[in-house]
Amino acid sequence: DQQKKVAVLSGGERNRLHLAMTLKQEANVILLDEPTNDLDVNTLRALEEALENYAGCVVVISHDRWFLDRICTHMIAFEGDSQVRFFEGSYSEYEENKIKRMGDAGPTRLRYKKLIHD
Repeated sequence: DQQKKVAVLSGGERNRLHLAMTLKQEANVILLDEPTNDLDVNTLRALEEALENYAGCVVVISHDRWFLDRICTHMIAFEGDSQVRFFEGSYSEYEENKIKRMGDAGPTRLRYKKLIHD
């Protein structure tokens, strides 16, 4: 309902309102902390489209790897041992690069022993 007062909006509705207002301001830099939390599919798509067409710089902090892969063109990654890496490319490309760089120290699949019931 577009006529609702802000005071009666749910937390998710209020977050979507603030996100829309931020994107409309056309600032040079936007900082987004976990922007996909509490978004429905339509709002998520609208956010992705808005960010794809945004002329400024967007800094996104997110655990949503699928979202990062769709919108990121450059990454600043904070890795182990206080390493900060700049990477040009998508999130998937960054992950592939990281696995290659790590070599044998890279992530491996864990294997668990089956539990034995007595």
